[in-house]
Order: sequence, then C-alpha cells, then structure tokens
Amino acid sequence: MEISWLLMPFLAWLAAAVLLSRITSTKRPKKNYRPGPKPWPIIGNLHLIDSQPHRSFHSLYHKYGGIMPLWFGGKPLIVASTPEAAKEFLKNHDYNFSSRPANAAGKYIIYNYSDVTWAPTGDKHLFRYTLTIITRTVLGKTYISTKESNDDSAIVTFEELTAMLDKWFVLNGVLNIGDWVPWHNVFDLRGYVKQMKEVDKDYEKFFNFVLEDHKARTKAEKDFVPRDMVDILLNLAEDPNLEVKLSRESVKGLIQDLLLGGTDTSTTTVEFVVTALVKHPHLTEKVTEELDRVVGRDRWVEEDDFPKLPFLEAVVKETFRCYPLCTLLAPRFAMEDCKVAGYNVYKGTTVLVNAWSIGRDPNYWDSPEEFLPERFLEKDIDIKGQNFEPLAFGSSRRRCAGYALGLKAVRSMLSNLLHGFNLKLPDGTKPEDVCMDEVYGFTTHPKVPIKLILEPRLRKDLYT
Repeated sequence: MEISWLLMPFLAWLAAAVLLSRITSTKRPKKNYRPGPKPWPIIGNLHLIDSQPHRSFHSLYHKYGGIMPLWFGGKPLIVASTPEAAKEFLKNHDYNFSSRPANAAGKYIIYNYSDVTWAPTGDKHLFRYTLTIITRTVLGKTYISTKESNDDSAIVTFEELTAMLDKWFVLNGVLNIGDWVPWHNVFDLRGYVKQMKEVDKDYEKFFNFVLEDHKARTKAEKDFVPRDMVDILLNLAEDPNLEVKLSRESVKGLIQDLLLGGTDTSTTTVEFVVTALVKHPHLTEKVTEELDRVVGRDRWVEEDDFPKLPFLEAVVKETFRCYPLCTLLAPRFAMEDCKVAGYNVYKGTTVLVNAWSIGRDPNYWDSPEEFLPERFLEKDIDIKGQNFEPLAFGSSRRRCAGYALGLKAVRSMLSNLLHGFNLKLPDGTKPEDVCMDEVYGFTTHPKVPIKLILEPRLRKDLYT
C-alpha cells in the first residue's frame, strides 16, 4: 500500500525528531540503576506528568518508591518523595547535589542565573548575602505610582508590578519541554520562552531605572552614605578589592531575590493559614483564645509573645505541611557520579524533592489529609530543615536564605490579623465551601482567593 504524499512531511519530521533525540539524549545507564517507569522514545516519561507535577509525582511514588528515577526527554531525573530520600540528597550528599540545572527560566528571567536561588555552585559571592530587609528598605523608595500619588520617581503602577511578580513565579515553575528536549526550543509550542523574554524586558526597564536613580543620587551627594540594599550592592560592585567581582547582572539578580522573596512568600503563607482556619472555625476559636489569654485585648502582638503562643505556632507548621509554598523544592543537579541508597546516580542528573508528597505520606503522618495542628503540640518537629518532614524552607547549604525573616514576618502578620479581627465569610458562604486547592508554580498559591469580612475585636484606639 502506498503512503499518501500528504504524510511524507510528517514522517520526515518524525524521523528527524528521532535522530535528534538520539544525538542529544543522555545515554541511559543500565548498571545498578534504580528501576522506574519505562520511558517513551523522544519524550521519556513526560507523558506521565500533568499540570500539577507534585501530584503526578505523588501518585507515581506509591508504585516506584521514595527515590524514583524518570527520564524527561533524554535527560535523567530523580524525584525524592520521603524524608529519608530527601535526607540522602540534601544532607548525606549535599555538596554533590548543591548545584542547579540550566533551564530557560534561569536564563531569561533571572539574569542568566545571577541570583541566589538559581546560581550554580561556584558563584560563591552570591551565597554571602542574606535576606535581611525587604520592600522599601531594599530599594529606598517604592517606585510605584498610585491614584493618590504624584511621584516623579514612580516607574510602574501597583497593578503592573503585581503582574510582573505573578508572572515570574508562574514561569519559574512551568514544565518547559525545551529544558528536557532541547530541539523543542525551536518551536516553543507552549509559548513559555516568549513569555519569559517579555517579563525579562519589564524587569530590565524597572531595575535599570532603579539602579540609575541610585547612581545619580550617589554622585549628587557629598560624603554619600548608603541608605538601602541597592546602595550597598552598587558600592560592592565598584569595590576593586572585592574577592569576586559583582557584575551589574548580579546586582539585578540579588535585588530581584530581595524584592520577590520579601513580597510573595510571607503573604501567600498567611493566606493559606487564614483560608485553612476559616474552613475550620473551631481552630480559629482556639487561636484567638490563646491570643486573648497571653496578649490580652489592650495591645497588639509583639515578637516577645511568639514563644508563648504554641498553638499558633502549631497552626503555622501544619500549614507548611499541608500547603508548602514550594511543592517541589528548587531542583538540585548532580555534579559527579555517586551512589545514593545503594544505587548509582550519574553526573548531570536533576533531583527534585517533593515536599508536598512528604507532607502527605501516611507512613509518616496520621490522617495526613486532615488539617490537625495538634499533631505539632505532641512532638517537637523543626521546620527549618533539620528534620526532613516537613521541608518548608529546604535544607543544608541551598536552604532559603531568608527563612528566619520569613518566619518572623508570617508570625507577626498572622498573629496580629487574628488578634485584631474576627474573620467572617460573606453571607451565603459556608466553611465547607472554602476551596483549599492550589495553583502550581515556583511558589504555590490558593486556587480561589479567600474573601473575608474583617470585624475589629480590640479597643478602637488601637486601630488609629
């Protein structure tokens, strides 16, 4: 039977794709390699992953185990889904897996891997800076225009900057096929790379304006004294005695870390906590009772009160368990061949730790699908990476640099919100109607933003 000439272009494309796949694919090792799902030609195991990768990996974990090898295109990937597996990669073999894989997001929207999160191991200067101050303190002023303001230094509106932040987190978490099947980048069928380049232009315009504004101020002032993090970073970039030179791109990447890390993660965590509490009103009552007993109704909550609020702390920990901001921790990358749990892991393997799966494993948690803060009152579980369940901030040398400040911000915002206001759902909405589903990205957000009515519960003069 003759093949229709209409099929010839498709068959030619398919043959070329197979040839390219063989040329660009990593040779799949056989010797002492942990078994996993059988990969398809060209795409590997990509067909097993849907729009919620952490949930897909969780389903596969029950069949293939806590250290699960996969192939994305022609590149090896391992997913760690248990505390023991996470410990192997994040502690026992921490240095070998301390680097990051190359991907489109790091290249296009993070200044060619010039920030703390995506910098490969070797860029040592990027690890010397800790997240200490955020928002206005980082930039010195907001650079944001509002309807009420007439600020000549403003370059973006609040809505524009919010959209930039949202796009950054979404695009950092997308499963870009071109990262795993390189020749797919020519087509960019999902348009992710195009979107990344557009976001990069927006950030370039914003950060160039901020840097030039700071440089102009530095030149205009005699005996200039740095007033914010941008000033400090620019001074370091011009320091001839600096061991490793900070480029302009590195400065932008670090500012981006400070801005994004300080504005999204804490507020999203508080949103998840509040949503969970509204869905479970009896827990809200326990929290407010504890706040009234410890703090009273004559003042706001202060940092010194935090150690005296164990139930509030348990609620925060339970939220990190059930709704981790990073369902999949930022990927690790094997710099050398090694053995993990008795199996060979080869140089160039990407490792993902599924924090969402670890937090919902019935082998480690009683009733894992239920929101039960009381479990953290019964035993002391560290959430800073020393215990490997849960993993709210990662662990070891690539742990979140701003975890200490982030925890303080969450505790402060949450405690004063719950202490100062009664949280009520709009008429017609019941607690059981509240949606706890998430939207996947580099950080996870509630799928349906919660709508609440806030009623003051303290003395009126405390709100002025």
